[in-house]
Amino acid sequence: MGPVAIYYHPLFIEHETGDHVESKERLIVAKRVIDDSALDLIWIQPEAASLEAIARVHDEDYIDGVRKLAESGGGWLDWDTAVSPKSYEAAVVAAGSGIGAVTGSLSDAQKAFLLVRPPGHHACRSRGMGFCLFNNIAIATAYALEEMGLERVLIVDWDVHHGNGTQASFYGDPRVLFFSMHMAGHFPGTGMTREVGTGEGAGYTVNVPLQPGAGDGAVRLAFESLLDPLARAFRPQLILVSAGYDPQKGDPLGGLCFSGDAFQWMTASLFDLAGELGAAGPLCFLEGGYVPEMLASSIVATLKGLSGESLPFEQQPTEDERADVREALEEIKPYWKGAF
Repeated sequence: MGPVAIYYHPLFIEHETGDHVESKERLIVAKRVIDDSALDLIWIQPEAASLEAIARVHDEDYIDGVRKLAESGGGWLDWDTAVSPKSYEAAVVAAGSGIGAVTGSLSDAQKAFLLVRPPGHHACRSRGMGFCLFNNIAIATAYALEEMGLERVLIVDWDVHHGNGTQASFYGDPRVLFFSMHMAGHFPGTGMTREVGTGEGAGYTVNVPLQPGAGDGAVRLAFESLLDPLARAFRPQLILVSAGYDPQKGDPLGGLCFSGDAFQWMTASLFDLAGELGAAGPLCFLEGGYVPEMLASSIVATLKGLSGESLPFEQQPTEDERADVREALEEIKPYWKGAF
C-alpha cells in the first residue's frame, strides 16, 4: 500500500483557545513528533467544506451563528467551547478534511489520519459543546452516504467521552453502525447501553460504557467479542474512527487506563477488518487527548496501525471489564441474532 495520508492545515493552529486544555499545543507537538518519525506519510492540505455539506448535519442558523461570533471577535458557545476570530474558518476546513479523506479512501484506497481541530464528535445539530463546533466525522459520513452513494458506514468512537453528537446524527439511520467505547457516567452523560437507536435504526447504535480504571483487557474484549462480529454482520463499505486519546492512562480529562499500544492494536484491527470486508478506510479523526507529548506518541502508534503494523496484545480482561462488555452484548444481541 502507499503512504498513510495526514490531513492538516495551518488554520487549525489559529483556532485560539488560550490556556484552555484543548489548545493549539496539541497539534504543534503532534506535528513535530510525526515529522520526526520514520513513517511513510504524505501530508495533504484540505479544502473547506461547503455550506451544503455542513448543513446535512447542522442547522444553517447555527452555522451562521458560529460564523458571526468568529467575525465579531469570538466568544464562547458554552462554558467550555471557545470561538476565536479564525475558529469558523478552521472548523470549516476541519470538516472539509473528512470529505477529502472520504473521497481519497474511495478513489485511491487511502488510509488517513485527520490531524484537525476544533474536534467534532460532541457537536449537535444546533449546538456546539465539549470543545466542538462542527461534527467532522458526521459531516464526512453524511457526505459518503448522500454524495458518494454508500449504503453502510461503520463509525468507531474510542474517545473517553461519549460521542453524543455523532450518535444523535444517525440514531434512526440503519446505514450507519455507531460503536462507542467510553467511560460510564462521564461527560456528556449519554452513551448508556440501552441507547441502541430508534425506528429503522434500532440496533445500529452500540454503546460500551466502561467503569473508571478499565484498560487494555476491556479494549481487547470489546473489539473481539462485540465489534468484530457486528462489523462482519453489517459489512461496512467505509470505516471511520473518532480517535480520542483521553482514555489513555494519565490523561487529566480521562479516567480509563488504555496503554499507547492499545491505539495501535485497535487501528491495526480495523485495518485488517477493512481489508477482509473490502471496506474503505480506516480514516481516523482526531478528537480528545490533552497531554501533548503523550497524545503525539499515541498518534504515531495509530499511524503504525494505519500502515498495517500490528503488535502482540494479549491483555486479559478483569471481571469488571468482562461485566461491562457483557452488559453491552446482552443489550444489543436481540437486534443481531445472526452475529453472535
